[in-house]
Amino acid sequence: PVLAKWEEGLFTEITPTDEPPAETKWIGPPLLDIQVNGYAGIDFQQDDLSEADLLHAVEQLGQACCGQILFTLVTDDWEAMTRRLARARQLRDAHPALGRAIAGWHIEGPFLSAETGYCGAHPADKMLRPTPERVAELRELTGDDPLLLTMAPEVNGGLKGFATARELGIRVSIGHTNAPGHILRRVTAAGPAGFTHLGNGCPATLDRADNILWRALETPGLTCGLIPDRWHLSPALFRLIHRLVDPDSIYYTTDAMAAAGAPPGKYRLGQLELEVGPEQIVRLPGTPNLAGSALTPIEGVRRAADMLDCDWQDAWPR
Repeated sequence: PVLAKWEEGLFTEITPTDEPPAETKWIGPPLLDIQVNGYAGIDFQQDDLSEADLLHAVEQLGQACCGQILFTLVTDDWEAMTRRLARARQLRDAHPALGRAIAGWHIEGPFLSAETGYCGAHPADKMLRPTPERVAELRELTGDDPLLLTMAPEVNGGLKGFATARELGIRVSIGHTNAPGHILRRVTAAGPAGFTHLGNGCPATLDRADNILWRALETPGLTCGLIPDRWHLSPALFRLIHRLVDPDSIYYTTDAMAAAGAPPGKYRLGQLELEVGPEQIVRLPGTPNLAGSALTPIEGVRRAADMLDCDWQDAWPR
């Protein structure tokens, strides 16, 4: 145990103590979520996103133990995506609280597979080639900020897109892909890479002998993102991935959209109108397809610990 003192929200003293605590309180570092599309009723894809909107979202994320995020934009018209990115960075830079909370940017699309099932909820007709010019435009818009780019390496110009991103200091992640194993290995052989929400961004029914999940798990050097809500990955698959992948190569994300931290109802994710039922599952209306999540960061830790049958403190670092 430790004796902690704080004033105006800042710790002023932390010292070890042998005295038993009067009540059990735990203090931990705030969570970081690298894939947040919206929160608490706020859709980050909206063109009229305001400072007040963003402040509300990051304040509510803070209440859910998340201190920093990568502000995430998903596939849309290229001009709309770049305009929203520029606007969000302008808002972030103008307010200290937003500057602390928005650690960087995650662009998920439009350099993804247009193949049915693998594009997920992303509009297939909006997919583009990751040309050097487009990748460089993202770097220019974000300056020296941390930037994560999710791409499918098998698309036309995909491997060149990964190479260009790395040359510009952009972190890369594979996602919404049906790439063969040898292409995945070419990506990781060239440097570190993530895999965005492993087990999702693919058809609900896969070939049992050869599929993107098996290929990803067999590829060395991938850091795998998992959504621990029990819906995007079943508890059994969640546990199996933890047995197969080094713990240091796993991270958790909510992939949250506007419904996270908000009541059930209808919400928007860019041009999509989505339904969120009382069980907090986000779906395209009239389909079983998932589209982001309504998971809060602290609930993600709890559910991960429950699925792994471990203490929540052990799940917290991921």
